[in-house]
Amino acid sequence: MSSKRLIALFSSGYRQLNDSYYQGFAAQVAFYLLLSVVPTIILLSQILGVFSLSLELLSDWISEYMPEETVRLILGLFDYVPSGVRSGFFVIVVLWSASRAQFAMMRIANYTFSGGTTTGKGYFIDRLRAVFTMAVTLFTVTFALVVLVYGQIIINVLVSHIVKSTIFLEHLNKFWVLIRWPAAMTLYFLMVSFNYYILPLERVKFRRILPGSILASVGMLIVTGGFSVYIENIANYDIVYGSLASIVALLFWFYLLSWTLGLGIIFNRAWDETKGIV
Repeated sequence: MSSKRLIALFSSGYRQLNDSYYQGFAAQVAFYLLLSVVPTIILLSQILGVFSLSLELLSDWISEYMPEETVRLILGLFDYVPSGVRSGFFVIVVLWSASRAQFAMMRIANYTFSGGTTTGKGYFIDRLRAVFTMAVTLFTVTFALVVLVYGQIIINVLVSHIVKSTIFLEHLNKFWVLIRWPAAMTLYFLMVSFNYYILPLERVKFRRILPGSILASVGMLIVTGGFSVYIENIANYDIVYGSLASIVALLFWFYLLSWTLGLGIIFNRAWDETKGIV
């Protein structure tokens, strides 16, 4: 990439961020993400139950990679997940509640890709599209967990009907151990890319949303890692916020993630605008 295009990218991004519409968008998305936590956990618990999986898989991952304040709050929510609520109406209501963040991101994506002319087709149409996006996101998360847990068993069953060599199966199992986390990360990237692809009303080619998807996917991992270090070694929310410290820490983390997701959308437009610059 030439220095001329790099300067043009920063200039385009800076110009977009100066638009008053983007002022406070991260706080809005972060608030909706916070409201979506409980409905999302409820849905995941029901979906994972179909595959005889439990929320312990998620709790182990959360405990390993997220800040202690955030871990305490989210794991506490796991204890309040209701059971035996699998009616279609309940699923629709919970999906509707869990899709608030997608709805907010959809409006930002529409505003960005339309050049500030529209934020969507209407409240109910956009909410239904947000529900669909949330459903696909939950499916991707579930599929990733199923692959991590049952992937080796599935591969062994399929391959054993073709190859009878025990040595080959042993090597295959070792290979699976090496690639299962990269496979999960690939699904994570595809989930982010799908959201960027489906959220705007304007149908764009998949390759047009790849730059922002890469930026957001890597950025969210960096933000999560950096925030974890910050919380554990620098910040001390207990002194100021007391019993609300966990909620404040979670909201701040969501705020940083929301900024990262928003910057990915803005970067996609900036990338499009500077394509002809060499």
